[in-house]
Amino acid sequence: MSKPHWRRAHAGDLAAISAIAARIHPDLPERPDVFAEKMRLYPDGCCVLAAGDEIAGYGLAHPWMQQQIPPLDGFLERLPDAADCLYVHDVAVLPDFRGGTTRAYVVEIEQLARSSGITTLALVSVYTTRPLWEHLGFRGVVPDAALRDKLSSYGAGATYMLRELAQ
Repeated sequence: MSKPHWRRAHAGDLAAISAIAARIHPDLPERPDVFAEKMRLYPDGCCVLAAGDEIAGYGLAHPWMQQQIPPLDGFLERLPDAADCLYVHDVAVLPDFRGGTTRAYVVEIEQLARSSGITTLALVSVYTTRPLWEHLGFRGVVPDAALRDKLSSYGAGATYMLRELAQ
């Protein structure tokens, strides 16, 4: 089997992405149509972790506005004209394929952000992933009341995090 690698996601990957999401995030369900919309709106930020003929993970990112996290399982409708961050909607990797794969995806989207003139990555850390994201250079943001309200749909302990890209 070849070494797992990130490649751009395509429509044929949607079933695998949805299956992995259901397995990794059973308490944070999202419809396949929501994933498909992200892939349509910003294909460059939507990747799968290919392991031979299998899909072992996915990463979805798109331009967005800081502090304005999209609702979980909600449609974006369109990307903002004046995006000031690349928002990492989700990175989910099956347990047997973890170990450096998330870092590799972050490196990919960091390059994508820079080439788009974006200097900040943003995400919502769920479950117990905050230490992973901190290890990758993200820092937690103290939320105001509006952001706290939006974070509530992401489950207990959800944290909004940013990473400024070095110039």
